[in-house]
Amino acid sequence: MNSFLPTVEKLPEGHPVKVYYQEATLIQDILLELHEADPVEDFQKYFNIYNQLITIEKRFARKENQLFPYLEKHGWEGPSQGMWSFHDNLRDQIRLLNTYNSEKNTKKIIDNIPYLIEGIKRLMSIEDLRLFPNAMNLLTEDDWKEFYVGDEEIGWMLTEKPAQYPIAEEVYVHPSQDFKKRELSFSLENTFHYDEGYMTPEQVNLLLRFLPVDITYVDENDKVIFYNRGDDRVFPRSKGIIGREVKFCHPPKSVDMVIRIVAEFKAGTKDVAEFWFNFRGRIIHIRYFAIRDNNKQYKGVIEMSQDITDIQKLEGQKRLLDWD
Repeated sequence: MNSFLPTVEKLPEGHPVKVYYQEATLIQDILLELHEADPVEDFQKYFNIYNQLITIEKRFARKENQLFPYLEKHGWEGPSQGMWSFHDNLRDQIRLLNTYNSEKNTKKIIDNIPYLIEGIKRLMSIEDLRLFPNAMNLLTEDDWKEFYVGDEEIGWMLTEKPAQYPIAEEVYVHPSQDFKKRELSFSLENTFHYDEGYMTPEQVNLLLRFLPVDITYVDENDKVIFYNRGDDRVFPRSKGIIGREVKFCHPPKSVDMVIRIVAEFKAGTKDVAEFWFNFRGRIIHIRYFAIRDNNKQYKGVIEMSQDITDIQKLEGQKRLLDWD
């Protein structure tokens, strides 16, 4: 493992691949501690180490939503299929262990932890031997410079945030050369008329950001053109998915269903599809809506996801404000 490390060490601080290798060092340390931990002798110590390890979900999400779209752009679609499936297999093992942990079933924990440890080791070996070397060959420096904002939105396993890459430099612009048009919230020139009322683009963006639902808009060409960036998204998203084919934005096991929904919407045979299921102890409601213009022409699909756990618990009525 880490055969690519000599190359990585020469990269500047904050480079996305260097950060992945810093995480890899942390993961190796955690795996060693987890291997030596005894849930029978000291369950709490084992459980603390385990909880450190499962923050690896952030690493999975960054690869799926950031790295894989850029690899697709350069013609390499393999990771979006094979490695994403590998991630899902590890997620299944983590969910199983979460159940055993909640029951403190130490026998089942001891039986199953080795599979998770070996699976992660195997994944990291593939990353080191194939994924990251190929990524460094395929992606341009401009590509890597676009990663930081999306990576930060999803998060890292590291205890300290990595250095920004590239380092942001303020560039002085002489007033005589400053032609940037600035949006003023009080300017009527910056408002648009919608079906009902007027709003500035900023107000529209704020409205979409604070909606208590995740929204993703896929256009008539099956490309993701928009998602709202809320503080508490049900599923992670980052700017890497913009322009990406919708079939690559879902786990491989869900792709056939998504393709069928889009096909039915295009054909005009269906307009709505919805699902609800348990996800990490929460009830998630997902709805797909066909978007059509005034002439009934298909213009895409909106996916809406919402955590309805607390909504399902509502009973009776609440007609008074209870802030006091």
